[in-house]
Amino acid sequence: MQILGFDHLAYPVHMDHLKVDGELPYPLTKRHFDPATAVGNYNDHLDAWELMEELGFDGIGFNEHHTSPYGMMASPNLMAAAASQRTKKMKLLIYGNCLPIHQPLRLAEELSMLDCLTNGRLISGFVRGIPREYAAYGEDLADSRARFEEAWEIIKLAWSEESFSYEGKFWSYKDVAIWPRPVQQPHPPVWVPVTISKETIEWAARENIPITPGANATQPVRKDMIRFYAQCLDRAGHKITPQHLNLGASVYVADSREQAVKEAGPYMLYFFHTLFSHGNIYNVARQRESGYRTEADNDYISPENREGLLKAMQGFRSMTLDDVQRNERVCWGTPEEVRDSLIELADSLGGNTLMLNLNQGAMPHEMFMRNVKRFGEEVLPALKAHQVTTVPLD
Repeated sequence: MQILGFDHLAYPVHMDHLKVDGELPYPLTKRHFDPATAVGNYNDHLDAWELMEELGFDGIGFNEHHTSPYGMMASPNLMAAAASQRTKKMKLLIYGNCLPIHQPLRLAEELSMLDCLTNGRLISGFVRGIPREYAAYGEDLADSRARFEEAWEIIKLAWSEESFSYEGKFWSYKDVAIWPRPVQQPHPPVWVPVTISKETIEWAARENIPITPGANATQPVRKDMIRFYAQCLDRAGHKITPQHLNLGASVYVADSREQAVKEAGPYMLYFFHTLFSHGNIYNVARQRESGYRTEADNDYISPENREGLLKAMQGFRSMTLDDVQRNERVCWGTPEEVRDSLIELADSLGGNTLMLNLNQGAMPHEMFMRNVKRFGEEVLPALKAHQVTTVPLD
């Protein structure tokens, strides 16, 4: 299997003491930010990614978030550029650039630069983004789908055509030929994460683009997503393979499952209770009212799985350590337990790529590094030796 790390790069100081009526204030103003802490945080994560390469990870993933300690990568492209100078072999996954809020020509240029800087190590993920990003940039949530698809068409043209012109609803260009061009032709690999949206799955299938199904969904819901994705691929003339599925999980290696929950559990709860919803619209009904979601965006999910879906999407604020223990996405425990649970995850869903979060909720740097080292030495070799060959769709 192919094993990538994934890093939110949260601000490393816990901020629960700032909460008012149970909520972290938004916006969180300048006086709460310490530049020295940020400087150390970036260097610490670069050190961790360098260690991942030494241990044999296949890649590291970066993400884009704005105006929140939830994630310190307002520009994942900048982080990938920095990582490109500290690594030589790992793939660098931008997971991803938020297409609707950015100038697509500029993104096409920056990603081409990154592919050249890394000599073809870029994986270009694209996301629609969460509602907070639209509020910060003043974009209408109801336009997010159309902007996403239009931006992708522009980037694809910029990468693949000798020169191009485009007349669109949101962006227009005349006689443009970008320099530099990507090393990988016709363009770098493109992946897309899918929270639940039917439209994103349909788009990915039309473009034959691999997906990461259900970042916080239950296992039955993820199976429904994969089944629907396979049907959409078939309609578009493609066939699903294990290379179409990149599966996310949280990993923490300890001497026992109980020790893992005791040590890492509080950091996961901080992530969900404090960071995950900061400044964001997480209520599904409100997302639909804003135009971000449609009424039919999850109608492909089996009726018996929809209650679990809604709980997973909205119940994170009340998550407890007992919930962490039962969470199918949490692969914590001894090296053997972590290995077996990740292989079971990959085999049951049919994905040959795992994307693993080893630093949930801004855990201390030494704890993060210890987790990376133990996983790399005691679990990673067995996973890389395992091969998933089929996607079970029954």
